[in-house]
Amino acid sequence: MTPARKNSAWKNLTSRTSAPKTSAPKTSAPKTSTSKTSAPIDSAGTAVRQARAVRLGPRSLLALALVSAVGAVAFCWPFLAPPTSQVSAHAKDAPWLFAGLLVLLVAVVAATISESGLGPKAVAMLGVLAATGAALRPIGAGTAGIEPMFFLMVLSGRVLGPGFGFVLGSVTMFASALLTGGVGPWMPFQMLAMGWFAMGAGLLPGPDRLRGRTELALLAAYGFLAAFAYGTVMNLAGWPFMQENASNIAFDPDGAVPANLARFLAFCLATSLGWDLGRALVTVVLTFLAGPAVLRALRRATRRAAFEAQAMFDAPPGVRR
Repeated sequence: MTPARKNSAWKNLTSRTSAPKTSAPKTSAPKTSTSKTSAPIDSAGTAVRQARAVRLGPRSLLALALVSAVGAVAFCWPFLAPPTSQVSAHAKDAPWLFAGLLVLLVAVVAATISESGLGPKAVAMLGVLAATGAALRPIGAGTAGIEPMFFLMVLSGRVLGPGFGFVLGSVTMFASALLTGGVGPWMPFQMLAMGWFAMGAGLLPGPDRLRGRTELALLAAYGFLAAFAYGTVMNLAGWPFMQENASNIAFDPDGAVPANLARFLAFCLATSLGWDLGRALVTVVLTFLAGPAVLRALRRATRRAAFEAQAMFDAPPGVRR
């Protein structure tokens, strides 16, 4: 066979054995665009709604409103009870009674919220964050209000929502009190106040769209103001325990409301202003320094946990539904 015939035969053989090349159509999932200053946006141009670890139902909202109302009375009773009332006559034991009542009410609220949707994933995250907050609290104990746990409560409440924030704040304060030996009649007041503190962060505007420096500035401003508010309400819890004869800034059961209010303001300025200022500044600094990384980690954990995803079970083959 001549070389020309060999080449033509080889070409015919390769053309018969090789399969024609086809290109499969490319499919792509809907794209979402993210940036450092905006929330994730889906293909339709709408912001992706941030998942919540706990969705507050009607019963949870009612229980939360009830415990908040009773807590407000427990904190502010020195200004609500007239001097001739029986409550003022029991000024030394009234905080103990309110403390016992708050323990029961906070437990009821936590149980109600857990019943409305606190699943195992949310419980696991609650345990991790509460343990972290309880470990952060002793770091600056007794040092000019350096309490790094407050910034973690703000960021956690922001990402995980007000319901989870209230439970987290209460559980964290309870765990830290056991860890530091700070168990006393003030502990229920601390649990309620910290629950309000973290819940307020979850109620801030723009949880789905606000990102970047604007969000950090909002959280820092809230943390600064809420740190002073926390110190003020905790002063209300301990102020009636002071002996009225010990100082002219102590609570006077026989005094009028304006006089006691002036005493209380003087008490706050003299005893806790420096501590509250240190707490507020530490919260602001940590929010700006560690806030971006902590927010990303919390939102990534929330997306992977898929709190709001419902489990779907397929029937085995051959079994009718």
